[in-house]
Amino acid sequence: MKIKTLAIALALTAAPALAYAEGCSYSKQKQAMSCAAGTAYDSATNSCLPVST
Repeated sequence: MKIKTLAIALALTAAPALAYAEGCSYSKQKQAMSCAAGTAYDSATNSCLPVST
């Protein structure tokens, strides 16, 4: 009975760490920048700048 209880306690302790490790690839994903109409994204300044035509 002690071994079973110890195994369950270990599993419950390790579960959050394993779940966090599985989902930590969020920093590798990039979201596309969207600008308002009449502006364009400038990667040098990391902002939307007005387009002059």
